Amino acid sequence: MKSTWGERFRAMRMDTRPLRESRDFRLLFIAGTVFYLGGMVSYVAIPFQIYDLTGSNFAVGAVALVELVPLIVFGLYGGALADHVDRRRLLIGTGIAQAAFTAILAVNAFRDDPSLVVIFAVAGLLTSSSALQRPSREALMPRTVKHDQIPAGQALTSLGMQIGVLVGPAIGGLLVAYVGIGWCFVVDICALLVATLMYVAMRPYPHIAETTPPSLAGIAEGMRYALRRRDLLGTYVVDLAAMLFAMPVVLFPALAAEVFARPELLGLLYTAETIGALVATALSGWTSRVHHHGRAIVVAAAAYGLMIALAGVMPSIWLVALFLALSGAADMISAVFRGTVWNQTIPEQMRGRLAGIEMLSYSLGPLGGQVRSGLVADLWTVRGSIASGGLACIVGVAGTALWLRDFWDYDERTDPHAVAERELRASRGEARGEARGEASGENDDATASNSPL
Repeated sequence: MKSTWGERFRAMRMDTRPLRESRDFRLLFIAGTVFYLGGMVSYVAIPFQIYDLTGSNFAVGAVALVELVPLIVFGLYGGALADHVDRRRLLIGTGIAQAAFTAILAVNAFRDDPSLVVIFAVAGLLTSSSALQRPSREALMPRTVKHDQIPAGQALTSLGMQIGVLVGPAIGGLLVAYVGIGWCFVVDICALLVATLMYVAMRPYPHIAETTPPSLAGIAEGMRYALRRRDLLGTYVVDLAAMLFAMPVVLFPALAAEVFARPELLGLLYTAETIGALVATALSGWTSRVHHHGRAIVVAAAAYGLMIALAGVMPSIWLVALFLALSGAADMISAVFRGTVWNQTIPEQMRGRLAGIEMLSYSLGPLGGQVRSGLVADLWTVRGSIASGGLACIVGVAGTALWLRDFWDYDERTDPHAVAERELRASRGEARGEARGEASGENDDATASNSPL
């Protein structure tokens, strides 16, 4: 019997079981959404304020240089810390720290003569605290959902991020235009406090295996583990190739103003990928029925490169935006499957360190991608830089699949790491987990963690 269009659509609809069944996942979802929303408001305010004070594009770009070292150092250390201390308490502590640092930016912005030094110094501090926090947030998510709901949880987490990324800059732009830069930071402070309260409301999640104290040796152990696991290595290399070769964001101003002479449509280029990602997320119900995650990542990442390459040669800015939206959808699908591989196979005692390594893979790639795309555009053309980057992404992804056969052949039903994690969670009585007593807050593990944070 043939399925109707209605049945096909229902099969594609986003799986919302984690939101319905897990109180703590709902709290994490709310926290992540408001965190990204507030962060994107500040993301608009900081470069605008620096440009307003200096009139220098170099000064605006120099913020990334200030943030680079804290991102690397505290990203790796934050991952090691997440594998030793109480992750929930670490989220609370770093959330309070970020709110305090943002308050300094607000006070500075409301001054008659804001200090540029303060902006740069606090930008580094905010990057440090955020890099410390993120591995714990990502490592905690799998603990809040059932094993078979991890793909749905990953898609919903991406949805919350995309909402923040889409709405935050619009709010920031309006605040800058009508009430002033300082109020952008006030909104971000409120968002950080709301997110921190969500972490406070979660039940404790003590470590369930022997922990490794944060140290260079512990970080090195995590790196060795990631390199030995060729399936994991494939997820990092594919993401790095996509961001390094095919991330054209830095060229959007030139594309809108010089190539198409439509500078008023610059915002369309910036939002197109996010809109495509949102649509793909809303139709991500099918991802839970895919088992060959490595192949799904390769196909999605190659599709991302193809869409970027086609965007580079389109004759109309509207067609460029369409293919950018399709690239955003492909990138989101790749991200869902990458996150699923990580969360379904990485042992609990390694999850923080691997989250720190993963954070570096998708943070450093865009920085290198900006340099590559800008250099190629200056030596050749803006269109040539975008199109060639997309084609290079396809070659890099295909090469990774040929090089890392374990990654291409990955099947979550038979992969020994996925099977081991699934059996371990079943042996701990996962079915009795979140759904059993979440309404009452579940305090049965409350005394099991005596972390110093």
